[in-house]
Amino acid sequence: MLPILALNGPTASGKSALAVDVAVALAWQGQPAEVVNADSMLVYRGMDIGTAKPTPAERRGVRHHLIDVMDVTQTASVAEFQAAARAVMERCRARGVLPIVVGGSALYMRAILDHFEFPGTDADVRARWEAELDRVGPEALHAVLAERAPDTAAEILPGNGRRIVRALEVLELTGGHAPTLPEWTYALPNVVSVGLEVDRALMDARIAERVDRMWADGLVDEVRALERRGLRTGRTASRAIGYRQVLQYLDGELSEDEAKQAIVRATKRFARKQLGWFRRDERVTWLTAGDPGLAQTLAEQLTR
Repeated sequence: MLPILALNGPTASGKSALAVDVAVALAWQGQPAEVVNADSMLVYRGMDIGTAKPTPAERRGVRHHLIDVMDVTQTASVAEFQAAARAVMERCRARGVLPIVVGGSALYMRAILDHFEFPGTDADVRARWEAELDRVGPEALHAVLAERAPDTAAEILPGNGRRIVRALEVLELTGGHAPTLPEWTYALPNVVSVGLEVDRALMDARIAERVDRMWADGLVDEVRALERRGLRTGRTASRAIGYRQVLQYLDGELSEDEAKQAIVRATKRFARKQLGWFRRDERVTWLTAGDPGLAQTLAEQLTR
C-alpha cells in the first residue's frame, strides 16, 4: 500500500512549501501525490492572510484537500475533521495517489493518523460553558479548569478558549478528563512521519517577519471583510491567532502596534507548544528545515 507522508513542525518551519516540493518531486518520478491539510484554521474560506494559507500559485498545481471547506460562522470539530481526512486519504490511495498530510496542529495530526476516539458531547452543556467563555474570557475560564482538573489545564494554553470549553464539557459529562492522549499507535498503515527542525532564534525571527508581512498584505482589511460575513459569531474562527487580536484592534482595545506584538507573542507560544507535542512522538524523524535537497530525498525514500 502507498505510504502516507506526515509533515510535522512548528509555525514558520516551511511545511507547506516542502509538501508541494515533495509532491512535485514525486510527480517527476511518476508517482502522483496530493496534499491533505491538517491545520484547523486553513479550513475556513476567506481566512487567507492570517493563516498563511498557501496561494494557488504557491500550490503549483498540486491538489490540496480540506482547505476552504467551511464558513467562518461554522465550528470546526476534530472528530469531523478526522473522518473527512481519513476518507480523503482512502480515496487518494485508491486512485494511486500518495497523501502528504501537513499539520500545524499536533492534535489534528494525531486524530487523523492514530487510534483516537472522542468523548461524547452535549449541546446544552457546551453552550453554557461557551456563554461563560464570552462573559469572563479564556484566561479566567482556564483558571476554573485549573481548579477542577489541574493536569488537564496544564496541557492547554490559557488563550485556547475552544479547548478549555471542551475540557470543561467533558469534565462535567464524565466526571473526569484525561490529561494525556492515547498511546502513539497509528490507525493507518505505512505512515512515514517527518518533523522539521528550526533553530529557535530563527523561528522567532521568521514569526515576527511573517506577522509584519501579513499586516502589510492586508490582514486588517481581511478581518474587516470577514466581519461582514459573520466572523464574530464564529466560535472557532474569531478566536484564531491573528484574527482575535485584529478584532481587538478594531474595537479599540489594542493599538496597532500592540495588536501586532500580541500576535507575535501568541504565535511564538503556539509554536513552542507545537514543538512540545511533536517532540513526544518518537515515531517522528527530525530533519533540518530549509535543506535544499530534502524534498528529493523524501521523494526517493517514499518510492523505494
